Amino acid sequence: MARAAVFLDRDGVLNQEAGYLHHLENLVLLPGVAAAVNRLNQGGQFVCLVSNQSGPARGYYGTGHVEALHQRLQDLLRQEGGAHLDAVYYCPHLSPGAGGTQAPWAAWSAWRKPNTGMLVAAAWDYDLDLGASFMVGDKATDMDLARNAGCRAVLVRSGFGTQVLQGNYQHPVQPDYICPGLPEAVDWICRQLN
Repeated sequence: MARAAVFLDRDGVLNQEAGYLHHLENLVLLPGVAAAVNRLNQGGQFVCLVSNQSGPARGYYGTGHVEALHQRLQDLLRQEGGAHLDAVYYCPHLSPGAGGTQAPWAAWSAWRKPNTGMLVAAAWDYDLDLGASFMVGDKATDMDLARNAGCRAVLVRSGFGTQVLQGNYQHPVQPDYICPGLPEAVDWICRQLN
């Protein structure tokens, strides 16, 4: 039977928003994040990272660097809170019109948020019920992804979330829940699941 998942954006949700992370050590977890992910783990929730990572398409670094960043993320979650992500999906693509310059990543992709490709792939790979799932992010594109996939949308004010709410970044959104950060998002998600 398909189960619910909690999909998490990366930058500004799990780790500090610091632009393009050219150095692994610049990936630093936000306070309380490891404990929040551990709470989901302990509750038996499927926790999945879904992240737009256009660095390879822009020629900033290769996909191997993105994967090394995700390994550091997993290591920090484990070290700081005994937590883990059950799956990691990311989109290295960016269309040429949006700034993609490096083949083969300079292309449109169904995986790039707000398109639903990453969530559909995860649902297929792990038997997930998108309609019962949650998407936690700090950008309007994360909220659009949630709507497009039929998930509940949780906007955190960390990262770009406050700017989105003030109308200073991307476009206005109407999430199902707004909160300061991932710990509060997990509190709300756990209440919905119970």
